[in-house]
Amino acid sequence: MRRRELLQCAVLTPMLPWLPRLANGTEEPAATLLARKSLVLVELNGGNDGLNTVVPFVDPEYSRLRPKLAIQRNQVLKLDEHLGLHPALEPLMPAWQDAELAWVLGVGYAQPNRSHFRSIDIWETASDSEQVLHQGWVARSLPVPQQKQAALPDVVVLGGDDGPLQGGTLQVISLQKPESFTREAARLETAQASDRTPDALAHILAVRQAVSQAGIEFQHYLDNTLKQDTLDFPKTALGQQLHQVARMLLAGMNIPVFKVRIGSFDTHNNQQSRHRQLLTQLAESLAVFRQTLRKAGLWNDVLIMSYSEFGRRAAENASQGTDHGTAAPHFILGGRVKGGLFGEQPSLHQLEKGDLRHTVDYRQLYTTVAQRWWNTEVDWQQRFPALDFI
Repeated sequence: MRRRELLQCAVLTPMLPWLPRLANGTEEPAATLLARKSLVLVELNGGNDGLNTVVPFVDPEYSRLRPKLAIQRNQVLKLDEHLGLHPALEPLMPAWQDAELAWVLGVGYAQPNRSHFRSIDIWETASDSEQVLHQGWVARSLPVPQQKQAALPDVVVLGGDDGPLQGGTLQVISLQKPESFTREAARLETAQASDRTPDALAHILAVRQAVSQAGIEFQHYLDNTLKQDTLDFPKTALGQQLHQVARMLLAGMNIPVFKVRIGSFDTHNNQQSRHRQLLTQLAESLAVFRQTLRKAGLWNDVLIMSYSEFGRRAAENASQGTDHGTAAPHFILGGRVKGGLFGEQPSLHQLEKGDLRHTVDYRQLYTTVAQRWWNTEVDWQQRFPALDFI
């Protein structure tokens, strides 16, 4: 029986929203990393406007292309003599000044696709534009030791789906709060499969057992270290997602990957206020997350990286918004990050059909994470070498 059919059978269990993805029919969840080191993926859902995030404020072509949407020069938070940040990102400036924030410029890929669904699939599977892969880039990159450490999952998803993580042997759990997960896990009725148990049922029983064990492990940490929660995170969706990530890290949960999401950045109209609001939420949430982990002495153990399906077009449209584009900057944040600007800002004078030409392939970010954060090799590293931001 195929994995998809098995998961359809698993809809009978009450744990479907938190169901670990046990790929290829395996009944044994993958082990977590032995070293305490976590990657936090931040999905900028909808396609973030890169030109109004990292602003080429000295280029007159920027103002000409965006007579209404251009960020005024006196409002830009200067990164150097040519580029600066949207003023809503001011809470991230301390990280920039401490060289813990890197911006990779002009990130994209050849023959870009402007469909939300297809382009995010490309980003999440590390594929070429015309290539269809069914395994996420994290599932292909994250090293798993042979000896199992605990019942904790390899990945916790708090926002969006598990696109970068699917198709491998990783144990992936989606949740909103650890307490909700432990309550639901405790309600599961578990049973052991026998030699006569059909394969489909045996798989479901294995999934239930894995969820139950993960729930017990989560409860252990909750009982011992999370009795009082005094963390003051923003009440926004992203703020609360990062709040839960921080709680799990502070509790000592050794979980290699977390995924959160903010959006939608699909600003076809009235972009100015919506974009400012989203960037404010992003910056404020990340700033509190950074301060919390720095205070706890955990900041060097965490790497935060953004991704999005595409940027926006260089010129504003008639609805005071921007349409689907191509290349855009992405940020890397963490205690071991080499802060600064990486890559080359795409030229506004050499557009391709009104779009920015990418100067850094997005898979170079993944190569860097794999080689310098996880100490592993990936199948695309020869074509797309690592950068120097870690």
